[in-house]
Amino acid sequence: MQITPDRIQLVLIGFLPFLFALSFHEFAHGWMAKRRGDRTAEMMGRLTLNPMAHADPIGTFMLPIFSMLTGLPMFGWAKPVPVNERNLKNPRKDMFWVAAAGPLSNVLLAVVAALFMYVFRVVVISDAPTQTHFTIWKMLSIFVQINLILALFNMIPIHPLDGGKVLARFLPERLNQKLEGAQAMSSIVLLLLLFTGLFSVILRPAIFLADYMIFYAGGGLG
Repeated sequence: MQITPDRIQLVLIGFLPFLFALSFHEFAHGWMAKRRGDRTAEMMGRLTLNPMAHADPIGTFMLPIFSMLTGLPMFGWAKPVPVNERNLKNPRKDMFWVAAAGPLSNVLLAVVAALFMYVFRVVVISDAPTQTHFTIWKMLSIFVQINLILALFNMIPIHPLDGGKVLARFLPERLNQKLEGAQAMSSIVLLLLLFTGLFSVILRPAIFLADYMIFYAGGGLG
């Protein structure tokens, strides 16, 4: 598997957007948990946008960089933000919002980035855009894509992903407990999706939406 200069460039301009998107995702979980009565994340120093507070050596650095260098589907994770359900006012309802806060924060970041791209094109980029302009544009494009992919990936309705916790709000308690107890099997399913290429199919709507947003933000600049 050959590592090309284009792949190295992708790491240089794409890893920081990925890192911020992941950190904001975890911050959103902690922020929502605090609003719902649990300050565990805050007390453990996780209610922050500092990437190092959320970083996992393998999931945050090694795998994402390897994916960018080799062209494999983007895959990575951060350390989950701790939440003590006993501190929540209504655990079943509140965990729904704590879980949903992560993916929703990524959708918000994607929308804000697309709006910024539009303003950047209209106000900053002239009739003769520079290489610096194109580099910034590429970084913003990657940021939109990564956030929508993270949002959709995390909403896959299995544990330990956010989608599993969101789905739990609508399932009988006993059934949800069985699903939570089968997280090892769920992890195997996720690995199979990754290595069989089915991730690309599942994430296609996020990629399509990102392309749509980038196209219209750029007025065809792409």
